[in-house]
Amino acid sequence: QVQLVESGGGLVPPGGSLTLSCKFSGNTFRTYAMGWFRQAPGNEREFVAAAKGNGGRPIYADAVKGRFTMSRDNAKNTVYLEMSSLKPEDTAVYYCAADCCLITSSLGLRSQYDHWGQGAQVTVSS
Repeated sequence: QVQLVESGGGLVPPGGSLTLSCKFSGNTFRTYAMGWFRQAPGNEREFVAAAKGNGGRPIYADAVKGRFTMSRDNAKNTVYLEMSSLKPEDTAVYYCAADCCLITSSLGLRSQYDHWGQGAQVTVSS
C-alpha cells in the first residue's frame, strides 16, 4: 500500500527559495509516476510538476516553469520540489501525488493520481 509523507513547507519572502520533500513508502518507487499539485483557498487543486517513473523527464506548469525544479532520489524513495524566485501567488498548500501507470499526456491531470500526500503549506509573504 502506497503512502506519501510531505515535509519542508514554511514561510518565505518574495524572491526566496524553498524545497519540499515527499517520502514514498514501499519498494516500487522507481516505477511510479510522481506529481506535485497545489491548492490556494477558493481555488481548485492545480498542476505544478510531474514525471513518469524509470527516469522520466519532469514537465511543469507554465506558471512555475523556469523557477521550480522537480527531482527524485531513488535511494531515499523521495521526490523533491525546489522552488526559487517565489511569488505571493505561489502561496498554497502543496500536495505530492503518485500513480503506477500514467502515460505522459495524463501527468498533469489531478483525477489520474491514486495516491496523495497530506499537503504542505507554502506561504510567500514579507
